[in-house]
Amino acid sequence: MSKPLLIRQAQILLPDGDFLQGDVLTQAGRIAQVSPEIRASDLPADAQILDATGLTLLPGMIDPQVHFREPGLEHKEDLFTASCACARGGITSFLEMPNTRPLTIDQAALDDKLRRASEKSLVNYGFFIGATADNLEALLTANPVCGIKIFMGSMHGALLIDQEDLLEKIFAQGDRLIAVHAEDQARIFQRREQFAGITDPAIHSQIQDSQAALMATQLALKLSKKYRRRLHILHLSTAAEAELLRQDKPAWVTAEVTPQHLLLNTDAYATIGTLAQMNPPLRSAHDNEVLWQALRDGVLDLIATDHAPHTLEEKAQGYPHTPSGMPGVETSMALMLTQAMQGRCTVPQVANWMSTAVAKAYQIPNKGLIQPGYDADLVLVDLNTYHPVRREEVVSKCGWSSFEGWNLTGWAVLTIVGGQIAFERGQLHTEVRGKALQFG
Repeated sequence: MSKPLLIRQAQILLPDGDFLQGDVLTQAGRIAQVSPEIRASDLPADAQILDATGLTLLPGMIDPQVHFREPGLEHKEDLFTASCACARGGITSFLEMPNTRPLTIDQAALDDKLRRASEKSLVNYGFFIGATADNLEALLTANPVCGIKIFMGSMHGALLIDQEDLLEKIFAQGDRLIAVHAEDQARIFQRREQFAGITDPAIHSQIQDSQAALMATQLALKLSKKYRRRLHILHLSTAAEAELLRQDKPAWVTAEVTPQHLLLNTDAYATIGTLAQMNPPLRSAHDNEVLWQALRDGVLDLIATDHAPHTLEEKAQGYPHTPSGMPGVETSMALMLTQAMQGRCTVPQVANWMSTAVAKAYQIPNKGLIQPGYDADLVLVDLNTYHPVRREEVVSKCGWSSFEGWNLTGWAVLTIVGGQIAFERGQLHTEVRGKALQFG
């Protein structure tokens, strides 16, 4: 059980978006009190006191799309190393994807992941179940899951569901959230043949082009509207998709964007090569700006990293043999808070996109706000000091970042999970364990 914790004289982000200079007391893993001042005489005898003068207290970030590679691909990442990276990055909960080995497509595989996370993860955890052509019963009954993941494209094997009749069968039954990787696989195949032989990784953005993304998003939206089915569009990447949702977004549809698709574009291939390769690919500077506007306007709801690490050896194989994906959990909060300090958005907006709105979209109780009764998942950040992204400081097992060299502010000083300090001024407290998230 966590000891009582008094965070003294922080700039506290309140649920209404205002800031309070004051104190927060946590007890038994929950927020017990938020006040301009909590007197020492009111504290439990064993309370630990943390001086947070000059720091900002935010709700712990929730990353709703990560690939942590365990089981089966632990040479890239595992639940322990990934959760350490989360703690360093101010992320106190994650939702993890099903494309591990074995695939997370039934209760047994889900139970195995939950067991592994309970033994290894410093932060809270939840898992998607992956859709295949023949696991509909498991999609309806596996528990607890945050939702059903459908790969409409950019995938091979059992997790690829690219036929409309199969997609419709899944949308038509049950009421669980469906999260889609929206790319049209037939168009990708056709363009892969068209551009065969080109080894410049920049061609990746033309093979898996904006049209492939738009076609799949249109289909997912059509099926969601037909069955009034809760739909979440993962890592939306194009201006065309953002404008589609601006015109036609039912109340039961949400969408997310990654920091990569906001801050990087096709120019990155010239400087970092295959470290810029991901699915869906990076787009143009125009797409960056339209996505930013859609995020600020509420057309896009959430930020996720799509943390998908590969080793540097794998990334050095040369296109098209290189795997797509990049790490993100360590840098996402600092990247977004740096944008806030530069005036592109506000700190309360970042906390909403990366915590409050995520908890709401996935119906995660008692997360995403700093108020009494809520879980004590918190992050203290320093918005006054800048520090560059350095490869030698990366905690993720892959050991690199696509944002290496970027000078960022808003790094986590202290990450608190269920009232326990998981990260403190550069040091990980690796004995801390998170809990399985509940949904709905």
